[in-house]
Amino acid sequence: MSRVQLALRVADLDASIEFYSRLFSTGPAKRRPGYANFAIAEPPLKLVLLEGEPGQSTVMDHLGVEVESTDQVSAAAGRLADEGLATEVEEDTACCYAVQDKVWVTGPGSEPWEVYVVKGDADVLDKATGSACCAPAGASTAAAGASTAAASACC
Repeated sequence: MSRVQLALRVADLDASIEFYSRLFSTGPAKRRPGYANFAIAEPPLKLVLLEGEPGQSTVMDHLGVEVESTDQVSAAAGRLADEGLATEVEEDTACCYAVQDKVWVTGPGSEPWEVYVVKGDADVLDKATGSACCAPAGASTAAAGASTAAASACC
């Protein structure tokens, strides 16, 4: 089953976890310092909460599509490239407390999208060296072909 991912940067992680737990009638599937994610069955949604700056309004961090296999990520990367979109592929990257394979693209409004598969757990929120994932909000990346919008993205 594929599902859409919505990653939000929130000022008050605890209050956001409480709100979204009530909204979707389910608690977080994973909770770590500065991070929580919900695997919501109905509607099929992966909701990711990233701790932002105190007092700031909630903002969209990035969007994604979680898939079931590395083959599906590879197929998406090929299809997106065939559509003429600039892609950035990451394999075995540790980010958001998970090891993932993914491909990034950027929408016309500079919104970062990832198609990804979670391959296992990791002990860190921060990105692996050279990854577009989990950079602090507003940061940029020097990776070839990477968008600055994707640089703020994670998970």
